[in-house]
Amino acid sequence: MPTVGVKRDFLFNALGRTYTDEEFDELCFEFGLELDEITSEKEIISREQGDSKASGASDLILYKIDVPANRYDLLCLEGLVRGLQVFKNKLEAPRYRRVSPDGGEPQRLIITKETAAVRPHAVAAVLRNITFTQERYDSFIELQEKLHQNICRKRSLVAIGTHDLDTISGPFTYTAKAPGDICFRPLNQTKEYTATQLMSLYKTDSHLRHYLPIIEDKLVYPVIYDSNGVVLSMPPIINGDHSKISLQTKNVFIECTATDLTKAKIVLDMMVTMFSEYCAQPFTVEQAEVVYPDGKTCVYPELAYRKEKLSGEFINRKVGIRESTDRIAQLLTRMCLLSQPTGVGDEIEVEIPPTRPDVIHACDIMEDAAIAYGFNNITRTTPRTYTVANQFPLNKLTELLRQDLAAAGFTEALNFALCSQEDIADKLGKKISETRAIHISNPKTAEFQVARTTVLPGLLKTVAANRKMPLPLKLFEISDVVLKDESKDVGARNSRRFCAIYYNKTPGFEVIHGLLDRTMQLLDVKPARGEGYHIQAADDSTFFPGRCAEIFVGRKSVGRLGVLHPDVVSRFELTMPCSALEMDVEPFLGFTAEVLLTHDVPMQETFKHQFPARSQSRPALPSRPPTTKTVFGDMSSQAGLEALDGFLADRSYVEGFTASQADAAVFDAIPSPPPPAFCHLRRWWSHIKSFQTERARLPPAKSQFVLPPAPPASDAGEDDVDLFGSDDEEESTEAARIREQRLADYAAKKSKKPALVAKSSILLDVKPWDDETDMAKLEECVRSVVMEGLLWGQAKLVPVGYGIRKLQIGCVVEDEKVGTDLLEEAITAFEEYVQSVDVAAFNKI
Repeated sequence: MPTVGVKRDFLFNALGRTYTDEEFDELCFEFGLELDEITSEKEIISREQGDSKASGASDLILYKIDVPANRYDLLCLEGLVRGLQVFKNKLEAPRYRRVSPDGGEPQRLIITKETAAVRPHAVAAVLRNITFTQERYDSFIELQEKLHQNICRKRSLVAIGTHDLDTISGPFTYTAKAPGDICFRPLNQTKEYTATQLMSLYKTDSHLRHYLPIIEDKLVYPVIYDSNGVVLSMPPIINGDHSKISLQTKNVFIECTATDLTKAKIVLDMMVTMFSEYCAQPFTVEQAEVVYPDGKTCVYPELAYRKEKLSGEFINRKVGIRESTDRIAQLLTRMCLLSQPTGVGDEIEVEIPPTRPDVIHACDIMEDAAIAYGFNNITRTTPRTYTVANQFPLNKLTELLRQDLAAAGFTEALNFALCSQEDIADKLGKKISETRAIHISNPKTAEFQVARTTVLPGLLKTVAANRKMPLPLKLFEISDVVLKDESKDVGARNSRRFCAIYYNKTPGFEVIHGLLDRTMQLLDVKPARGEGYHIQAADDSTFFPGRCAEIFVGRKSVGRLGVLHPDVVSRFELTMPCSALEMDVEPFLGFTAEVLLTHDVPMQETFKHQFPARSQSRPALPSRPPTTKTVFGDMSSQAGLEALDGFLADRSYVEGFTASQADAAVFDAIPSPPPPAFCHLRRWWSHIKSFQTERARLPPAKSQFVLPPAPPASDAGEDDVDLFGSDDEEESTEAARIREQRLADYAAKKSKKPALVAKSSILLDVKPWDDETDMAKLEECVRSVVMEGLLWGQAKLVPVGYGIRKLQIGCVVEDEKVGTDLLEEAITAFEEYVQSVDVAAFNKI
């Protein structure tokens, strides 16, 4: 969400009253905004650059307010104040008007055909007889910057140019020329430059260099001239110095060049509506004509009002309130949406002003009604729809595997989903074109250029960061990779992978192979060709020749394992042999992970298939179960239901990860719906009940959970003797006493066992302010941080760039006593030496 910074005193002066911080925070919440921070310019500079840089900065209180990304009318003080005053019924929403110039022709902007190759669209308007103060001028400039970063998409869609109309003369010409043919004096410069020279000049400019790629590879650059040949601007890079505005400017010519005409119209409307209140005739904007290459003439700004109609019942139903039509119209009017009942039923006519381009659907109007009503004022109600929650099968399988792999002696790691091209290609001995990697179009760092296609590089980098730890290092990770897939609407899909590595003085292939066998045992896959799993020799440049095998499950390849090639190991700065295993987890679910967890039939499917009637498809539930005896106990008793409820507390199904005949059998053994007190059982019972139409298609049960019914009673007389019975009550009592004693002894023994202390290995990157920082003193300061449960390890200096080096230091902490936030806070307290602290690696021990 964009953040708008406004000076508190100016804001309160414009609102006509003062508020406490708590009162203004509550007002923002009521209006759908959030007061993010209360600070000052001096405090911001001190926090970011140090106290020495903050001397002389202003102490005026600043309110940092978060506004919705689509509310462009709230990105400046003027729009914010106007919206709050209308919301508090202190002001009526103004009426914006487009007027013709007094006694003359409107300003004209002529577009030539050459612009079609770069930025083909342009719009324009004039703010006549405007009065600027320093605060208004600053707000005017800041709004341009906010719009550039938001709807203009960093000037790639729209670029705004503002000019002092009294220093230039129309008509204006918007054209495109070769860079060498454009020459002018840019804003705040003392001499003229050609466009080619400007591109070189601004490559080092911290602000403008981000916009150069928009046009630098074009054959021609866009430029705007006045009738005397004076350059107004070279969009989207820089304006000309000749027409720059100042506090003395009375008439402002605003032009917006764009690749998206709709966005350009919105941006122009925002600029003129926000600041037209400072004109001699408030809220009036002088029109300008734009002539296109085909001769068509358009008049801007449009300042279009449009009307929509919707019912009061729609708003009441969606918001969950019961208000009259007149009351709803009043609520919408408070949100600058002038509304009134039409008199036809509960229909409401809503007028949408040019300042509200975010309103594109009836749901947007409904949302504004809910904000005006107050979310806290909506009565809480219980949803009338009943749904059964269920853990995503893929995530559930992942969690179960994680626990058992940790029990097998492997430590879990968690790495970034983005990595460098080198990590997944060159370092693994592959070509980037063979990896099917998704590339980031504008990566901010070389470390995050592509979405990873394999989990292996992340684990190897984790080992490299912890190679000083005692051997062997056994790590695993179960996470997603991203692969190209043309069949998906986004052109890519996620795939859940399991990867494990073993790093020691010997390769340890047998350890990785044993882990594979254990994993297959957990997944209930037998070691056999055909329906089971097997491995066979394979060639892969990542692995050592002759030491690589491909894993097949049901004749389908799911992964590979083997000893890594020495070149691969050395590229990750490792010195010892390493074995690795990586395979796809999704095939073991029996269906793709992207199947929707619903049994509803899509509407289009109802036309393709003839479904049986409900009465025919649903089998009749047994009026009396054949037996109520299960492995959990008698389902007709309170104890049996309680045992099953406890069993289902952390399970979705009786057996496995999907509904099966085991669930159906236990369901049939329950004679009546379980009471609400057994919440887990009740949830499972309702869920399995929804499968009644398709229970015949459920997979068979692997175990028997319902006991067979007892044999019928014998017709023998009362004198028959039960040879295997026992009526020795004292013996039963003694057996129970012995069992309880053993349980008590076990519990006492277990309580004396010392609890395991959870520890983590952390690698910290401590960055100095500049290359003149004393790194030895910085390390001394870091090591001076002493906490219970903290043990500092080795450290080294790592080059960052431009002669600057960062301190990379490792430590081991006890999780319950020391957290990363506590460490970072303690280290950053040394402000003279430390700029920032980042966690480079974090691993459980």
